[in-house]
Amino acid sequence: MIYRSPFPDIHIPTVPLQEYVFTYANRWHDKIALVDGLTGRKLTYAQLCNAIKKTAAGLLIRGLKKGDVCAIYSPNLPEYAIAFFGIATAGGVNTTINPLHTASELHKQLKDARAKFLVTTPQLLNSARIAIADTTVEEIFVFGKVKGATPFASLMNNQSSRSIEFNTRDDLVALPYSSGTTGLPKGVMLTHYNLLANIAQTNAVEALSEEDSIIAVLPFYHIYGMVAIMSRALYAGATIVTMEKFNLEIFLKLLQQYEVRIAHLVPPIVLALAKHPTVDNYDLSKLESVVSGAAPLSESVANACASRHKIIVRQGYGLTETSSVTHSNSRNLEIKVKSVGTAIPNTVFRIIDLSTRNDVKKGEVGEIWIRGPQLMKGYLNNPDATQEIIDKDGWLHTGDIGCADEDGYLYVIDRIKELIKHKGTQVAPAELEAVLQSHPAVTDAAVIPSPHTEAGEIPKAFVVIKAGDSVTKDEIMSYVNKRVASYKKIRRIEFIDVIPKIPSGKILRRKLIERERAMSG
Repeated sequence: MIYRSPFPDIHIPTVPLQEYVFTYANRWHDKIALVDGLTGRKLTYAQLCNAIKKTAAGLLIRGLKKGDVCAIYSPNLPEYAIAFFGIATAGGVNTTINPLHTASELHKQLKDARAKFLVTTPQLLNSARIAIADTTVEEIFVFGKVKGATPFASLMNNQSSRSIEFNTRDDLVALPYSSGTTGLPKGVMLTHYNLLANIAQTNAVEALSEEDSIIAVLPFYHIYGMVAIMSRALYAGATIVTMEKFNLEIFLKLLQQYEVRIAHLVPPIVLALAKHPTVDNYDLSKLESVVSGAAPLSESVANACASRHKIIVRQGYGLTETSSVTHSNSRNLEIKVKSVGTAIPNTVFRIIDLSTRNDVKKGEVGEIWIRGPQLMKGYLNNPDATQEIIDKDGWLHTGDIGCADEDGYLYVIDRIKELIKHKGTQVAPAELEAVLQSHPAVTDAAVIPSPHTEAGEIPKAFVVIKAGDSVTKDEIMSYVNKRVASYKKIRRIEFIDVIPKIPSGKILRRKLIERERAMSG
């Protein structure tokens, strides 16, 4: 069956993204748009809009043509928004890159995206210089000043009266990279219409306010930070407080200083809010709600966080390929902690049996398929991969498994490609991780498939223990195995100092699997 949003469909304007985001910017002329959380450096909405306009002019004078790709290789800074929307205004395409990428990883994305310009920071310049060899990059711009690179600010010394004509349904504005359901990272082609639609859709469910301050701890290179935080907050006239990297004490200080009401986070940060003793040193009384996305959040962690701070904790869901959000728990409806919520306006979804490719019954598990205006145009230069994930009827096959209840709330269980096959039966790592995280001595956990002669694969847990706790591996294993079916039981445990994750909060299972193989080999 097809599950629909409880909210009515909305009208989606066909204007360029940057025009839509700054529709009401004149109302907040002198209001702070962005502030660097570490230094306190500020940009008003007037300064931001002026800088974007001048940056676009500078890029056009530098030879940027409509459809040319510009790469942003930087942590979160106020200038990130200038670069992103300046490139968009000039008709360019933003390929956003993880600042933790090595020169080799950066090189691959620059080459695949055929980037013309690269914007980075002084700290990342050496990697950038190495990475542009044998690519189409013509010039490196740097936030600030450093020898051997063009200051990004020099782009703002230009004026241009050239206007760009946009076909918003077809013209790309962003080209983030995602591995999709399988394989190597691929360029996700997102149009102006895709991103604009997602902002409008999520605002219809729950809009931000010009009174809000938003902590941008999630990276702008990631679709969650790019759309759900940066773009939505600027549309609403909110103040964005940027963080270059996550530091718990600085994060808590900023929550307190800027009296944050709604925090958009990922599960590891929610876990810290729930369990870390340092949290008690800060006044978070203004915090009303936490929205978690990008990875599954266990019910026990959500409840622990909600109880500790007397707040609402809720989940949302989406993918890079869907311009961010497809599902959300709205405060205007019943909130179901275990669920990622209902479909947002103009969005429908199905749950499909993995073997028969037919719709399953309500409550049964299958692959999540989604359709809506936020779906990507496709993968860059990869029609085969595009056809694998988007079928002829426009359904995007997410590669995630889940189920839906009688009210149309979606429950995401895990990724198909991360399932553990124990004697032919599928075991979801995220389900076991949720049980592990409910143990009072466990601060974090990850589960991977471990090779086994008889079973094929068995679940192995990597567990981070609270400092000073003397709990044993057998005690944790017993705790989990009393709470799950026999085929899901954890058979191996290893204590570890930290679970490797990407900035969006997703567990780097590959690294743990490689570690496991190296130790067994």
